[in-house]
Amino acid sequence: MSTTRPFSPGDRGPEPSGASGVSGAAAPAPDHASGGSPAAEASAGGSGASLASVEPAQQTAGRQVRTLDFADQSGVVPLARDFARQALYAWGWLPAASADRRAAAEDVLLVVSELVTNACLHAEGPDALLIAYDNKVIRVEVSDKGTGQPAPRTPHRAGRPGGHGMFIVQRLCLDWGVVRTPGQAGKTVWAELGAPA
Repeated sequence: MSTTRPFSPGDRGPEPSGASGVSGAAAPAPDHASGGSPAAEASAGGSGASLASVEPAQQTAGRQVRTLDFADQSGVVPLARDFARQALYAWGWLPAASADRRAAAEDVLLVVSELVTNACLHAEGPDALLIAYDNKVIRVEVSDKGTGQPAPRTPHRAGRPGGHGMFIVQRLCLDWGVVRTPGQAGKTVWAELGAPA
């Protein structure tokens, strides 16, 4: 199952100045030699108004990882989508070369939105977003301080408003789950999506 439309917002290039939450950001190129993401560099040196703490991109054995800290931020869902979109540009998923690649990128952005929204609605907001790519799988992780256990609402009623987030995640992802660290409050909800062929 995939989400498609004639023109993906992500396929039109980077957001205009200020729309992505990173002032003055240009179209991201692949990760720089310093390992920093374009979003992080723009955030650190742009207008001086950093919207969130962005950790430098990490790359180990073909795996690329980006982390966004949501400490004291508002508007975290669009911030998370923009952060994920910039990562997809840097990793070559966008602009999409095919309909399958465009649909896969849209699926990643939708899963990011759903996981962050669930943290906002059910867990006092997200703490951090991690997105990792290893040429076969994209892994999305959203950490929060909530104690609840996310699960698709059963029975799923498509005609009713609300309650579709984890159902969507379950349908779009190869796998998903929850990780808790003993002795620490909160959890990390993760989801993995396959990269297009």
